[in-house]
Amino acid sequence: MNDPYRVPLRFRLSRPVLKFVFRNIFRVLGRVTVTGKENIPYGKPYVVAMNHVSIYDPPFAAAFWPEHLEIIGAADVFEKPGQGQLLRAYGVIPVHRGNYDRALFARIFAALDAGYPMLMAPEGGRSHVPAMRRALPGVAYIIERTKVPVVPAAIVGTTEDFWQRAKRGEKPPLALRIGKAITLPGNTAKGAEKHAARQDNADLVMRHLAGLLPEEYRGVYAESAILPS
Repeated sequence: MNDPYRVPLRFRLSRPVLKFVFRNIFRVLGRVTVTGKENIPYGKPYVVAMNHVSIYDPPFAAAFWPEHLEIIGAADVFEKPGQGQLLRAYGVIPVHRGNYDRALFARIFAALDAGYPMLMAPEGGRSHVPAMRRALPGVAYIIERTKVPVVPAAIVGTTEDFWQRAKRGEKPPLALRIGKAITLPGNTAKGAEKHAARQDNADLVMRHLAGLLPEEYRGVYAESAILPS
C-alpha cells in the first residue's frame, strides 16, 4: 500500500513566503482585483482550472488563491534559470507534456485523495496569446477518477507584454475571477466513445471558464461560453 500524500515540511515553509513575495510584486507592478473567493469549497479537494497565456499565470493564481495549491507545471520549465529554482522551491509537480505518465497521475490522484486542491491548465501549456485553445482531455480524466469538483479560475491581464508595460509604469490591470464550482457528468462509455465523452467534459470546463473571461480571451470557446448565473 502506498504512503498517503503529504506536502514536505520545506514546502509548507516556503509556500507562504513565496505567496507573500509574489502578492507584493504583482501589487507593485499592476492593479490587482480578485473576485469570487466565496465560490471556493474551502478545506476540500478540488481542481482549479485556469486559462494559461504566459509564465505569469501560475504564480499570480497561486499568490492570490486563499488556500495553498498543489501545482502541475511543465517539466521543461524546470531547466530554465530562475524559473526552475522557483518551481522547485514551491514544490511544483512536473509533467512531461504529450506523454502519458502513470506516476504523475498517481501523484495527482494521491494529492486530491488526501484532500489537497490542485491547480492546472487544461490547455496543456501557454497559448502565448489571450485567446484560449481547445482543452486536452486530461482534466476530465482526473475528475473522472477522483470525483472532485472543478473551480474555474479566469486570469486577465497576464499577457506576455505585462513585464514591459509594468516597467514603463503603466500598472496594467490584473484580475483573478473565480467561478462557481462545477461537477462534471459521469463517464461510463467505452472505447472511442469514452474518449469523446472525456473531451466533452474537458470542453465543458473551458466553456465555464470562457464565461468568466472577456470576449477576446475566449478563443475556440467564444460561441459556446457559459456565462455565470
